[in-house]
Amino acid sequence: MPATRHASAGILSDRHADKREEIVALLTRAYWMEMETVMSYLANAAHLDGVRAEEVAEALNADVTEELGHARRFAERIKELYGTPPGSMEFSAEQTYLQPPEDATDVVAVIKGVIEAEAGAIEHYMRIIEACDGVDWATQDMVIDILRDEEGHMRQFERYLREYE
Repeated sequence: MPATRHASAGILSDRHADKREEIVALLTRAYWMEMETVMSYLANAAHLDGVRAEEVAEALNADVTEELGHARRFAERIKELYGTPPGSMEFSAEQTYLQPPEDATDVVAVIKGVIEAEAGAIEHYMRIIEACDGVDWATQDMVIDILRDEEGHMRQFERYLREYE
């Protein structure tokens, strides 16, 4: 059954249907980026070995909850914009740089992978913020909030990398 639309202004109005479709596509990509990050962080946190790896593994485990929360927010916003949150059959992995290393003590490889994942998320979220400007302030505000989290994650792992190098 199609959704009944009542908005005459803003992103939910019919006149913004094309922009809304663009934003839903960007949010869908963001959703998958977060879901893949959750999988990669879980795997790496479980795989890392060594005394020095413990703090990084704990940070990854803590970030899993936050990243999953981001995915939930993206899915909810997709629905609010008359979209359909994607199911697992639409997933396609991309994070080659964040696969658990063969050597479970290679903490630096994991740290660099996390930094790359966070930098990619930041770049994509900036695109969403720009796409929303002037037409979808609610999505823009939500993504700015998530962007702040991602910047914090990246800075945390940049500090870890400095310690290892």
